[in-house]
Amino acid sequence: MSRKDLSALLLLALIWGASFLFMRIASPIFGPVVTTELRVAVAAGALLLYAALTRSTIGLLRHWKPFLLLGGLNAALPFSLICAAELHLSASLAAILNATTPIFAALAAWGTGGERPGLTRAAGLILGLGGVGVLVGWSPEPMDKTMLTSVLFSLGAALAYGFGGLYAARVGKGVPPLTLAIGQQLGAAVLLLPLAAVFPPPERPTMAAVLSVLGLSLLCTAFAYLLYFRLIASVGAVKTVSVTFLVPVFGLLWGVIFLHESVYLNTVAGLAVILLSITLISGRVRKAVEQKGTSARHLAKAESENAEL
Repeated sequence: MSRKDLSALLLLALIWGASFLFMRIASPIFGPVVTTELRVAVAAGALLLYAALTRSTIGLLRHWKPFLLLGGLNAALPFSLICAAELHLSASLAAILNATTPIFAALAAWGTGGERPGLTRAAGLILGLGGVGVLVGWSPEPMDKTMLTSVLFSLGAALAYGFGGLYAARVGKGVPPLTLAIGQQLGAAVLLLPLAAVFPPPERPTMAAVLSVLGLSLLCTAFAYLLYFRLIASVGAVKTVSVTFLVPVFGLLWGVIFLHESVYLNTVAGLAVILLSITLISGRVRKAVEQKGTSARHLAKAESENAEL
């Protein structure tokens, strides 16, 4: 990996790690539903503008039904759940809990008729659940009903991402990545619009909350997707997926720096155990991904030629 690609990978992890910081700031002001609606709607608008400026062919109407379901599974539901969780959880804790997404993705694949996990992956699944137990059960902060519900919301978001990723792989065959990104955000925006009218912002917007929503939509969603696709075109899917290991680290870091969140021994231990479990779970599928890496790289390269950053 070149220095330029490594810098881009670190930038992507930095940006996605910051999304938990932005949600922690915006959610109490706008509410979880409105925060998510603004995020996906503004991001969709920015990506549509980008597509128009680069004269990229989108073709959204041909796939509007799958995009509605994809937007619900992979954006509207998990984004809203994380925002609801962060009404009470710290940004760093939410980021680490979200790192369990590969664990739930493996369970979702197995539950929908995919490969049955072998000994190594089964050990990874058990270890991942143990990491959540260390993170939550050994915390010096009291674990009351509200905190437990928030933890379950975070894990529910990871589960939604797991099923959303499987569905994206199914409906995304032959669909340009930029079209998939725009379709997902628009689908989520359409689904959340009625709920946003029912659950208006509980407080008057502050400048910090407005800037956080803009950061979520323009930086963490629109720009991050384009950067992600460019990385796939440059270094392949396997190396790009390594961003999974960096996002919770940056999420923890931003929470400590900007929100002055406390980091306990169980926080570091839980993060280490969860990352180790992800290594065990993803190790067996790495070879298969590498075999498909050439075709994935060609697809992403073709897209990037139509829409250069």
